[in-house]
Amino acid sequence: MNAPLTLAHYMTLAGLLFLIGVFGALTRRNIIGILMSIELMFNAANINLAAFDRFLHPQGVTGQALALFVMTVAAAEIVVGLALLLAIYRGADTVYAEDFNLLKG
Repeated sequence: MNAPLTLAHYMTLAGLLFLIGVFGALTRRNIIGILMSIELMFNAANINLAAFDRFLHPQGVTGQALALFVMTVAAAEIVVGLALLLAIYRGADTVYAEDFNLLKG
């Protein structure tokens, strides 16, 4: 017999996803990998929003609506990030974070 999923299960999953995203953002050298790690952190926040909404207000859709808003913001962040990355790549010919010296004169 399967045990029902509790809020603690969702929080554990979201916490692990967030930690994996933080680890990836801090250890990646490639900007695309860093952007993907930031997306993992956004997805962990979305899991928290949906889980809290399901367990605290089962009839409401506030958590799902907020998660949809966060996904929209995350998609816009990826579009802007990739556009900036493409512009930097055209000038610097690299996508590694440590090779960027944009503030140097």
